Amino acid sequence: MPKRAIIDSGPLIALFDRDDTLHEPVKDFLRKYVGTLHTSIAVITEVTHLLDFSVRTQLDCLEWIRSGAVAIETIDRNDLANICRMTAKYADLPMDFADATLVQIAEREKISNVVSIDRDFYIYRKNNRSCLESLFSRS
Repeated sequence: MPKRAIIDSGPLIALFDRDDTLHEPVKDFLRKYVGTLHTSIAVITEVTHLLDFSVRTQLDCLEWIRSGAVAIETIDRNDLANICRMTAKYADLPMDFADATLVQIAEREKISNVVSIDRDFYIYRKNNRSCLESLFSRS
């Protein structure tokens, strides 16, 4: 079965922000990654907001996603109960909406890998109590 992973905003921002210290490591990781990447519109919103220093950079990111580099998974009203439960459970971190959508997608789509620079994904647990395996190392 091909590898599947959810991708968080941090690596996407680093990929398109050439001044980001993780720009080259993320580029190298994605160049070698074989599989599909999945995200949510909440993550894309966060990414474009944090790339607001350049409309051209925002558009490059959106065009890259539009080209099929990342699958955009939907979140609907049926997902919100679990998203609210997780947000309350991890309120001390706190878990933001974008992260909660990714964990929900991972649960629903049975994805066990994450591409993130955040340590929070080591803490979050899916309903079956399993954690997501991080595929990207900062080192």
